Amino acid sequence: MIELQDIQRSFQVGDETVHALRDLSLQLTPGDYVSLMGPSGSGKSTLLNILGLLDHPDQGHYQFEGTETTSLSEEERADLRRHKVGFVFQAFHLVPRLTAFENVELPMMLAGIDPEVRKPQVAQTLEALSLSDRSHHRPDQLSGGQRQRVAIARATIMHPTLLLADEPTGNLDKHSGQEVVEILERLNRDGITLIIVTHDPEIGSRAKRQIQMIDGAIV
Repeated sequence: MIELQDIQRSFQVGDETVHALRDLSLQLTPGDYVSLMGPSGSGKSTLLNILGLLDHPDQGHYQFEGTETTSLSEEERADLRRHKVGFVFQAFHLVPRLTAFENVELPMMLAGIDPEVRKPQVAQTLEALSLSDRSHHRPDQLSGGQRQRVAIARATIMHPTLLLADEPTGNLDKHSGQEVVEILERLNRDGITLIIVTHDPEIGSRAKRQIQMIDGAIV
């Protein structure tokens, strides 16, 4: 499904060149459940951004479901990302003025899906995550755990094959964090490929594969 080969990514910080990823190679199969762990600055988020087609490597090859992504235009990468990749972030990144329902509906609106199709699907997704009674609440009227569940609903409403979660429990209490991890693992059992970036060894150890990174390389 996913193959990274000899990926390199550098950033210029003042006069210094920071090598975020160094000759990194990785293979993932459909339905994998992977945790990415390592100290701050080890390249975890950079790798996640490249996997999610938010960033582009300086060198190397990235094949996603048979497509060589490094040769795609920005528009082609955005289209692939929209239909194939879901993102869950530590800070939720919900639109403050929109309700939970409207936040989840947004990707389908941007994809031009008819309201008669998208609205029942959004309602069904919110119900599956026990959010039906919060569907007309704005993010500031929701708890942290509820906001993250809305973010998961939004990330999966387009039925992506790859779900990327960057510290998804970082802003949550232990109970809410446990609920979020269990939801992500349920999605993985349903067939979605799940990659979680975490500093929490307890969460990292739950994954079927644990990948440790240091200084831009997999160790």
